[in-house]
Amino acid sequence: MIKIFRNWLDRYFSNEEALLLLLLLACGLIAILTMGQVLAPMIAAIVIAFLMQGLVVHLRSWGAPHWLAVSIAFTVLMLMLSAFLLLVLPILWNQLVRFFSELPRMFIEGQQLLMLLPEKYPKLISERQLEQVFTSMTAEISGLGQDVVSFSVTNIPMLIGLLIYLILVPILVFFFLKDSQVIINWGSKFLPENRPMMSKVWQEMNQQFANYVRGKVIEILIVGAVSYIVFVLLGLHYAALLAIAVGLSVVIPFVGAAVVTLPVAMVAYFQWGWSSEFIYLMLAYTVIQALDGNVLVPLLFSEAVNLHPVAIILAVLVFGGLWGFWGVFFAIPLATLVKAILYAWPIAVQEVTHAHASDNP
Repeated sequence: MIKIFRNWLDRYFSNEEALLLLLLLACGLIAILTMGQVLAPMIAAIVIAFLMQGLVVHLRSWGAPHWLAVSIAFTVLMLMLSAFLLLVLPILWNQLVRFFSELPRMFIEGQQLLMLLPEKYPKLISERQLEQVFTSMTAEISGLGQDVVSFSVTNIPMLIGLLIYLILVPILVFFFLKDSQVIINWGSKFLPENRPMMSKVWQEMNQQFANYVRGKVIEILIVGAVSYIVFVLLGLHYAALLAIAVGLSVVIPFVGAAVVTLPVAMVAYFQWGWSSEFIYLMLAYTVIQALDGNVLVPLLFSEAVNLHPVAIILAVLVFGGLWGFWGVFFAIPLATLVKAILYAWPIAVQEVTHAHASDNP
């Protein structure tokens, strides 16, 4: 058994490049697990830099110098950020406060409907069981509503963190756009000159990450904007808040759409009841989700590496559990990275083995 294990180690880990890549991946995982909160601004800046890099590349292809392309891209970013903070964020906050203010009323109405279940299905559920569930849910909802509506000293650390993001992230984005090649060249100095496997994985993943980030942000904007227009036309309450939730739900494949259906259906039901308006809204919402999954996603991610749905769900569970929101957001490209390494590793080991065999006939 020991001999089999030793032969397996010699086969796959005799290559120095493979060992170095394994060490770098382990160090990156440890850094994320131990300093994820500290590194969050830098991670956010890298995501935004990937997003804006496409505009820089297009401007460079049109003949603009690098400094001008970076300046224009950064100006566009700051204008978008200012519009969100001054126009969108106040609307979202007002709707969020109103939603949590009306949540107890919705809960009471839902409680009255559910209390009819013991009469219809006495063997499955009793009134006492429902009362226990309602008591715990009432406490949770009341506490959550007070936390959202109230604005006290306890919110100061959150505001400080938000200010750090608003100041630090744009600065980091600017330097990532301006000196990206310099940073890459500096990091390459610490790696071996002959690194075919690392170069192959880097080239593939650099393109995959950039395409995924830009495609995912475009998908969020399109799905959110279309949902907002549909909700406004149908007269649904909290249209902006629910549209943002629907847009962000695309971050979690398969699961996000199912989860966000609950608040959309709940708000529609307590606004209209079992009416034609409710049916029209749910039909429109179903059409939006169908077009997103069958039309928009294939168009935006046509160049993405094909992954089985089970692998995607497993990646969301694993990386989300390890890394929270960013793990969920990067679940697909991280799964692609693992797949690329698993494919490149044996090939690189075989190449090294053949090279040694040719040198020592």
